[in-house]
Amino acid sequence: MPDGSLSLPARLYLLAWDTTRNQLTDTVHVDHLVRAGALTELARRGLLLDDDGIATPADLDSDTGDAVLDGLLELVRESRPHHWHSWVPLHARVTLDAVREQLAAEGFLRAEKRRALGVFPTVEYVLERVAVVDALRAEARRILEGPVPTAEVSDRDAAVVTLAAAAELRTLVSRDEHGRYKERLAELAEKSGPGTRKVEEELRAALTSAAAPAGA
Repeated sequence: MPDGSLSLPARLYLLAWDTTRNQLTDTVHVDHLVRAGALTELARRGLLLDDDGIATPADLDSDTGDAVLDGLLELVRESRPHHWHSWVPLHARVTLDAVREQLAAEGFLRAEKRRALGVFPTVEYVLERVAVVDALRAEARRILEGPVPTAEVSDRDAAVVTLAAAAELRTLVSRDEHGRYKERLAELAEKSGPGTRKVEEELRAALTSAAAPAGA
C-alpha cells in the first residue's frame, strides 16, 4: 500500500476517514479497530505471544521504536493477563489517542484546540492529507476485489483489509458486499503465518462482534 512507513493501526485509522465529508465514519468502533491493528502488529513482530489464548509479552525489554505500539506493549506488561479479544475494547481509547497524536505530529492530521460547551478544553482533528487516504483506500479496494493474486499481497496489506472488513468499515466495504467477497477475505486471512493465525482470527471475531447490531 502507499506510504509504507505507516503502522498497521495508523493505516486502519486513516482508512476510517470519510474523505468526502472530512470526518471519521460513525459506523464502526474506530477505537476497537485501531486497537486490533496494534495488537496484530505486535503479534506479527513477535513482541506479543499467544499463551493458550492469553496475550503475553515476549520479554520485558524489547520495544519497537513506535510510540503507539510501545505504549500498548507497556500497558499489556503492566496489566493482569487478558485474552486477545478482551484487549480489543479494554482502554482502547488510549491507543486511539496515541495514533491521533502521532499522525498529527507527522502532518497527516491537524489538531485544533477548542472548548466544549465554551468551557472544557478539547482537541478535534482534521484530515490534512486527503490524497494519501484516498490512495490507501483505492489500494485496499484493489486488494479486496482483485485482480491482484492473493499470493502477491503482503501480509500487512492482507491484515489491513481483513480487519477493516471484520469491523464492517463502510469507508472500505459496505455490508452488502461482505457476501460477495467472502471467499477472497478467507484467502487473505490465510496470509497470516501459523504463529499469528489464531491471534488474528480472535481479533477479527472481536471486531465482528462489536460491529454487530444490538440484538443481532
